[in-house]
Amino acid sequence: MHRKRIRHPRFWDRVVSAEEAASLITDGMTVGMSGFTRAGEAKAVPMALAERARITPFKITLMTGASLGNDLDKTLAEAHVLSRRIPFQADPGLRKAINAGEVMFIDQHLSETVEQLRTHQIPAIDIAVIEAVAITEQGGIIPTTSVGNSASFAILADKVIVEINLSQSDTLEGLHDIYIPSRRPSRQPIPVVSPESRVGFPFIPIDPDKIAAIVVTEKRDSSSTILPPDDGTRNIAGHLAEFLGNEVRQGRLTNELQPLQAGIGTIANAVMHGFIDTPFHSLKMYSEVLQDSTFDLFDAGKLDFASGSSITLSQAKYQQVITDMAHYKHKLILRPQEISNHPEVIRRLGLICINTALEFDIYGNVNSTHVGGTHMMNGIGGSGDFARNGHMSVFVTKSIAKDGKISSVVPMVSHVDHTEHDVDILITEIGLADLRGLAPRERAQTIIANCAHPSYRDDLADYYRRAAERGGHTPHLIEEAFSWHSNFRQHGTMKPDA
Repeated sequence: MHRKRIRHPRFWDRVVSAEEAASLITDGMTVGMSGFTRAGEAKAVPMALAERARITPFKITLMTGASLGNDLDKTLAEAHVLSRRIPFQADPGLRKAINAGEVMFIDQHLSETVEQLRTHQIPAIDIAVIEAVAITEQGGIIPTTSVGNSASFAILADKVIVEINLSQSDTLEGLHDIYIPSRRPSRQPIPVVSPESRVGFPFIPIDPDKIAAIVVTEKRDSSSTILPPDDGTRNIAGHLAEFLGNEVRQGRLTNELQPLQAGIGTIANAVMHGFIDTPFHSLKMYSEVLQDSTFDLFDAGKLDFASGSSITLSQAKYQQVITDMAHYKHKLILRPQEISNHPEVIRRLGLICINTALEFDIYGNVNSTHVGGTHMMNGIGGSGDFARNGHMSVFVTKSIAKDGKISSVVPMVSHVDHTEHDVDILITEIGLADLRGLAPRERAQTIIANCAHPSYRDDLADYYRRAAERGGHTPHLIEEAFSWHSNFRQHGTMKPDA
């Protein structure tokens, strides 16, 4: 059956075992692998690498699009294969190795990795390992459920290993739009002028002689780990819908809104799902990850088109979508992440950008990555690409965590990923703070009044009042600014009076 997916006989003799293909990867190499948010990752070769490393230790630098599924990051970390990991991950096992200093993690904006590769600012890719639906007669690689950085990895690598995954439906062919920007400094404008713009190839164009090995697999993508909406996330969605409705009434938007972007995860997915019960219609998305809510919005007749870099779904939703791909296909595009996340395109399209925060402070600075200021969670991902360049930058989170022991609204964030200059709207289940046009002192009062949980609101107000008495454009009590984080570390709660 795999020969139907390998469309020229000259490639048939390149089919080998995962172990034989993995043997091409040696100590010290930089490897680029497909995969973006648990979708479309190469599955067999990474496992073969881990098995070999348990017998004969070696290390590589691993670049991907974003996080890998099927516990591959965990498996590679526990086999001590990874010396460096770029640019995003979401695995508890790898996270442990990163925070222990065993793996050097380079946390990057997702639009930047291949730009740095292309200009030789970071080590070149030795071998790319790319999951595919098929290989064309000319050697073009047709990706599966994600594009991520796969196209540039394959184009820039010395050699390419292709994993033909027979469990990935061939109905995915034609979904992809592979466009690679021209070289700087004379780069031409990227010709994406709407989410539905098709500007590239439906496959990754490479020199067929670079295909060094082909591995046939049948392992499925991991299912997404998103949870269904709860009262808190429904409240967040409701606050956003009310705010956007007011923007329409003020004449700043129409009921078609602007194209939407939403980050990965339960809260962002629930917020997007909330658009079903709103007057907004004929919506479009220009995002990174297309989750369950994308297809729920299609089915509800709310969404007309969605452009992304990967499709990451729950098991039940995946079965529905793949079975009925012909129904959705004309409404979808999957692009390289350097295009889905490109500042030029984001600014041109005027996106409404919805991303998740770990915490934010009373002046609107957002921490998306570091627990307690030191321990990496997942990475900045694409949130910075969108926050800096979107028409409107929205960050969402629940107001408390750990049964109220942690406040997500703090005097000063313990790590800054998005400065107050890039943040327009903050939302918790408590309410919404519109920070546009506000000075720091006004932002503080608005955030405390609208977003803070009642059990922490008075403490935040007291901190701000005493800081304001001391003075400053952005008033702070520097000696107390991180006391809440210190208190949690020492006593298990942020409450100042604990």
